[in-house]
Amino acid sequence: MAGVVPELLRTGNRFRRRRSGIRRPVTTSWSQARGIAGKAAIPLPVTRVPLAKARGAVLGESLSALVDLPPFATSAMDGWAVAGPGPWKVTGQVLAGQQSARIGDGEAVEIATGARVPSGAEAVLRREHGFVDAHDRLHVGEAENRPEPSAVPARQRMYGSPPPGPVATRTPRGSELGLPIGTDIRPQGQESRRGETLLSAGTRITPAVLGLAAAAGYDDLPVHERPRVTLLVIGDELADSGLPDGARVRDALGPMFTAWLDELGVRTTVARIADDAGELLAAVASSPADLVITTGGTARGPVDHVHGVLGELGARLLVDGAAVRPGHPMLLAEHG
Repeated sequence: MAGVVPELLRTGNRFRRRRSGIRRPVTTSWSQARGIAGKAAIPLPVTRVPLAKARGAVLGESLSALVDLPPFATSAMDGWAVAGPGPWKVTGQVLAGQQSARIGDGEAVEIATGARVPSGAEAVLRREHGFVDAHDRLHVGEAENRPEPSAVPARQRMYGSPPPGPVATRTPRGSELGLPIGTDIRPQGQESRRGETLLSAGTRITPAVLGLAAAAGYDDLPVHERPRVTLLVIGDELADSGLPDGARVRDALGPMFTAWLDELGVRTTVARIADDAGELLAAVASSPADLVITTGGTARGPVDHVHGVLGELGARLLVDGAAVRPGHPMLLAEHG
């Protein structure tokens, strides 16, 4: 009969084949069963795969920053990078992906969020906190009596520069400037320094992990090989399509477990077999998978053959029943 909780048989090559049947340990608690399963797991080999194929895999090694993040000082806001006391002469513009020449005291350049801060700049003045007059002089504050947008030249509308008019009070360097050194600048290495551990081994690779890895300079990642799983759906009474009819019911566990395993990055092969000991023995013995899961067959009913098959194979039983309902007759064994 098909069970509610999957039954597991781990395969490998660490254990000798037994000639006789298997020993049945006492029933364990659910938490103990999970602990036993965790300790029995054998890490698969580590290989390197491109970022595009790494999603869903598990890091086989810790991930360290290959460069400082950010790799250079960048602007945290749209505005102007300034040096020295204001007002400042606006000498140019720098966008993300561009570099700018060094600026000196009394100079500023328009700067976009994420752009590299030019050498000599001490702070970034946010666009909403400053304005440029008709003589390309940058001031802190807002100009008075600004005209309607239609009366402002296109370039001034684009960059927030007003026409000639009153200017804000000039402020000297430092605290009087109103911009502490480093204002709205993300310094080099603010997030992490080169060589710093970003993620530990065993981390599942999500889209966020892929983004971090790319930012850190990785083109491929060290990951454990994806486990191979054979899912054996057991039961003469199971139908894989259509409506339940007569004595047959729809298989619900097959689609559910296949989807779960897919989310875990597992390579899954599904096989549907009858309530037949010989067919089950052949399916388990011939499987090349790292893990075999059955959807039942572990109780003591007339068509529950998993215990007998494991005895024939000389498997080592790790869990034989757990103190949980439903799913009490679940088991975990290893063979190889």
